Parts: sequence; structure tokens; C-alpha cells
Amino acid sequence: MSVYEGEKPLEGKDLESAISYAVRQTESSLRDYTYKFKYSHSVNGFYPATENVEWTTGFWTGEIWLAYELSNNTRFKDSALIQVDSFLNRIINKIDVNHHDMGFLYSPSCVAAYKLTGSEKGKRAALLAADNLKSRFQEKGGFIQAWGDYGAADNYRLIIDCLLNIPLLYWATEETGDESYKRVADSHLETAMKCVVRPDNSTYHTYFFDIDTGKPLKGVTFQGYRDGSAWARGQAWGVYGSALAYKYLRKEEYLDIFRRVTGFFLDNLPSDIVPYWDFDFKYPSTEPKDTSALAIAICGMLEAAKYTQESESVKLIDDAKRLLGVLARDYAVKDPHTSNGQLLHGTYARKSPYNPCNNRGVDECNIWGDYFYMEALTRLYKDWEPYW
Repeated sequence: MSVYEGEKPLEGKDLESAISYAVRQTESSLRDYTYKFKYSHSVNGFYPATENVEWTTGFWTGEIWLAYELSNNTRFKDSALIQVDSFLNRIINKIDVNHHDMGFLYSPSCVAAYKLTGSEKGKRAALLAADNLKSRFQEKGGFIQAWGDYGAADNYRLIIDCLLNIPLLYWATEETGDESYKRVADSHLETAMKCVVRPDNSTYHTYFFDIDTGKPLKGVTFQGYRDGSAWARGQAWGVYGSALAYKYLRKEEYLDIFRRVTGFFLDNLPSDIVPYWDFDFKYPSTEPKDTSALAIAICGMLEAAKYTQESESVKLIDDAKRLLGVLARDYAVKDPHTSNGQLLHGTYARKSPYNPCNNRGVDECNIWGDYFYMEALTRLYKDWEPYW
């Protein structure tokens, strides 16, 4: 029996109550975060305001769009469209875009704006972002380079997170008819799926390639505990990313990968259900949790449920409801005086003896955790058209 099978599913009035609070919490933030953005993570429970920089600001705009879909309150639409102007300016002027995170930035902000309102600014910004993402493709190796100067030997690698950026390229092909976006996306997915999943169904965070031949070299962590461990959020990107890969390509091998990496994720949850920031840590541990990893995985499970046979689909949805129930009951913010976020006990980055990170956003809300928590609520509440 899985550790979460005895948990109460989130549905009915409990689901409606969780949504109602999440929407109110988003609305209360609009005064301070319409012309500014929420920072990547809270500090003592509250988000500092930031300009449109780093890789995370799109999640705040996405949260606003979800609140709009859940409430039909035009105040959310007006605020989100103001932020679309900022995203267009950012990509035109190439402000902090020398990386692969274009989907994180532009799918929940500008693709969402175009899908929901027909915003031409949103469409233009998202297509420019897709161009930027496509420009980071490395023919030798067949992957999108994650970070750093294009072609730099010390960063000639892909990253598992990029599986959530790939949908921006498929959307760009759908909108323009230009197959070059899809070709890059297809190649990156094929390369990533061959490299990042280990025989035990855990995943590597990043994977290096030979700069001269494109030959796969080795998996190396950046934010996990060690190179051979399973960073919880990375494993969650694998869950959601493989579900999206199947959505776009309908390759049975990608659905099989979804089952494998999801099985690892669920089978290794601690007895109190929410994973620690790395699966190396077992219950009980004093290491911090990462609620965002669970929220991401839940969204991936609900996406995959669309494509599986009925019995498997029913099980995925039931598991997702039980897991989301844990987040809603035990980890969601309940009092705006304690936090202006949505989901407590997330971890942005945790220092270990084997990674180059510094502690950042440890045991705080983080903005992608808030977003994916709201996305999961939305997926259970309505027939939702994903931004991804």
C-alpha cells in the first residue's frame, strides 16, 4: 500500500474551498505585484517585489491567469495583460534571456494571454521567446544548451527542467507552420529521454556532451544532493515533462518513461508524503521538504491521465487527488498574515558537500510551487486547456 492511499482525496467542497482561498490570496497581491513581480521565493513567508528578471517571473503571471480562469474576475485579466507588456519588452531587449527557460517565462504568461484573450502582444512575445530558445540548439548532441554562453565547453549540457520549456516550441510551430521549432523540440526530447533516465528510473539533473563529437558524456547534478542522487524537483520535471512529451509526439516509449519516473517518485515518498528536497533523504530527516516537487508531479499525473487506458487514468486521478489533498490541508497557506504565497515548505536550492549551490529559499514558498499548486487545483475543477 502506498503511503498516501489512506489520505482523503481533494474534491467537492474541500476543493472549492481551496480554490476560493487561492484566488483571494492572488487577488490580494495584485496591488503590489502588477507592475512588479513576485521574487522567486518568499523571505520569512513574504515575497519581495522584483523587476522582470531571472527565470521565475512567468509563474506569477500564470498564477494570475489561473485566478482569472477560476473566477472570471476581469481585474486578473487586466493585471496579467500589463505584465505581458513587460514580457514583450524583456524579450525585445534581451533582458536576462541567455538561457533555456523561455517556456517557464513565456508559456504561463504570454501563450496563456494569447489563448485566453487573443492578445497579439502575447503571441509576438512568445514567438520571439521561441526563437530565442531555438537558437540555443546544439546540432552536435541534438539538445538545447541550458545555460551560459552558447557553445561554452563548461556548459555544453542539457537540463531536465527544459522538458517544460519544449511545449513553447510546439506551440510556435502550430501558430506559424514553421516546422523548425518542432524539429528542435523533437531532437531535444529524443536526446534527453535517452540520457536523463537511469536504469533504476531515477533521473539526472543535467547531462554533459562532448563539444567536438556530441557524444553523451556524464550526468552531473547542479541542485541535487550528489551526481547520483535523485533531486526531487528534477524527478518531478521528469514526471510532467514525459507526460507532455507524449502529448505532443504520442510515442509509447515516452508514456513508458512517464510510468517509470512517476513510479520512482511515488514509491520513494516518505511516510509523511511530501518529499525532501532530494530522494537521498529518508524519513525521518531534518532536511527540508520541497512541496513544489509534489505539486509539479501531481500536474504531470493529471496530464498523463488524459492519454492512458481507463483503469490507469482513474488510478492516476485518484492518486493525484489524495496527494493534492495533503498539500491543501497541511501545506497551503491558510492565513494571509503568515504569508502572501500559496504553498509553504518549498526549497529553491539547498547546499550540499557535492553541489555548487548556496542555500536559497529553504523552507519558504516559491513562485513555481504556488503556480503548480494552483494549476493542479484548476485541473481538478474544470476541463482546463494547458498553457504548456
